[in-house]
Amino acid sequence: MGLALLALSAVRPHDYFTWFLETAPIFIGVPILVATSRRFPLTPLAYRLVLLHAIILMVGGHYTYAEVPLGYWMKSALGLARNDYDRIGHFAQGFVPAILAREVLIRRLPLPRGKWLFFLVTCVCLAISASYELVEWATAVATGDAATAFLGTQGDPWDTQWDMFTALVGALTAQLALGRVHDGEIASLH
Repeated sequence: MGLALLALSAVRPHDYFTWFLETAPIFIGVPILVATSRRFPLTPLAYRLVLLHAIILMVGGHYTYAEVPLGYWMKSALGLARNDYDRIGHFAQGFVPAILAREVLIRRLPLPRGKWLFFLVTCVCLAISASYELVEWATAVATGDAATAFLGTQGDPWDTQWDMFTALVGALTAQLALGRVHDGEIASLH
């Protein structure tokens, strides 16, 4: 299903450069997941969330984040000043890595569940978000105006900070909302 959706997202996107930049995490992450699936299979929850995040990336890559129809609907329905589809993407950028980081930390380290696990998972998610913002910045420096659609700031001078804050909220929400469910799925792997 994921490959079919990826192929569909590549049919007449806004522009192929932006599509590639937005979907690049899929081309990096999926081969890693496939390569490690036998010796370190993830929980079904983790795989479902990765697919959901990939779909968010594909939609953003197809339209550009500033032009996604769902974002325009949100803008109209909620009285927002801009197309906030990218906020969904950055929320997922915290939410999904939180479950992945949590799973790796629980299964590979003798780290008990509790405050330290919660804190370290949150730190990993913030590091991922900050790294992504640095990649956006480097792309803009290297390619100039070609990266405008990739950046998708829509004139917001605080876009980078909002992106990282939204990822933080996603990371906190994932751990609070799915921690127990995730623990059950981890236990069933053994």
